[in-house]
Amino acid sequence: MNLKQELQQLHDKLDKYRRKLAGAEQRGDAAIMMQFKREIAAITKRIDSIKGQQTRLLDKEGYQLSSMFKRELTKAEQADMGQLKKTVKGLVVVHPMTKQGRQMGLEKVTGFAPKAF
Repeated sequence: MNLKQELQQLHDKLDKYRRKLAGAEQRGDAAIMMQFKREIAAITKRIDSIKGQQTRLLDKEGYQLSSMFKRELTKAEQADMGQLKKTVKGLVVVHPMTKQGRQMGLEKVTGFAPKAF
């Protein structure tokens, strides 16, 4: 299971436990409330851990890309992406609206390659 799926499952569990905690609070069941509070704390800790892993992965990928040649892609190149990828070996295209693009602070669609293109 990848990090994104695991994070989604943990958020679902967290939501479920919060609803159950609210029900236990309405009933006044102290033992159940403490159990769900412990579960919520554990899941929140795990969610923070996974988000940290995702950030480290993005930083690692961004560092690898920053050592490569980069250039903003023209509209014509973006329209014919298949041809561009065939002609440029090792091309990585990063869109500014993706996690990687936002993390790198890109303004336009940018191509990264080992050599100038």
